[in-house]
Amino acid sequence: MAAYNEIVENGLWKQNPGVVQLLGLCPTLAITTSMVNGFSLGLATALVMAASNAAVSPVRKWIPREIRNPVFILIIAAIVTIIDLSMNAFLHPLHIVLGIFIPLIVTNCIVLARVEAFAAKNPTPPSTLDGFMMGLGLAGVLTLLGGVRELVGKGTLFSGIDLIFGPEAKVFVIQVIPDYHGFLLAALPPGAFLGLACLIAARNWAGNRKSEAAPQAGGVLKPAL
Repeated sequence: MAAYNEIVENGLWKQNPGVVQLLGLCPTLAITTSMVNGFSLGLATALVMAASNAAVSPVRKWIPREIRNPVFILIIAAIVTIIDLSMNAFLHPLHIVLGIFIPLIVTNCIVLARVEAFAAKNPTPPSTLDGFMMGLGLAGVLTLLGGVRELVGKGTLFSGIDLIFGPEAKVFVIQVIPDYHGFLLAALPPGAFLGLACLIAARNWAGNRKSEAAPQAGGVLKPAL
């Protein structure tokens, strides 16, 4: 259980792909114009990573080292194709919005990195959990960054939720700032860079506070003589 807890903590916090490893920056900066877009692509990436790790781990011992990377990429591409076609069939409006960034999950370096670094060396259950947690950590960053950019740029939250649940779901869009005329910078690529920088700074600040508090919490107070 300690090993599984460490996998979860690494994916969500210690080795978060979005704000620690800084992998997959292309979709992070391009698709996070809203919370719904960020969460949708992040969840698709998490499913691909979990399925890729689960598929690679059982056959890792039978793949020759010389062709390992091409085989891994082939497995990832097959899984991404399944996700892409499924979203096109059942979530067509969202598929149109996310566009090329769904097939580009194949080239997302974090997917191949986790397959190579973890799934190729560990059993199937922890490999599957590692892939999903790393993907979920990235999804959290995409969702948070998308929410911040949407709030600052348009003054709303959950804009585009009707792409998933149909036109009736438009009632769930929250107008946080009434009569807001928008802030264009937040919707443009420079806004994505600034938002991501703020998230990285916040994560580093929280990590430093946690590391500074750890020795104090573990210390033993000696009675005064």
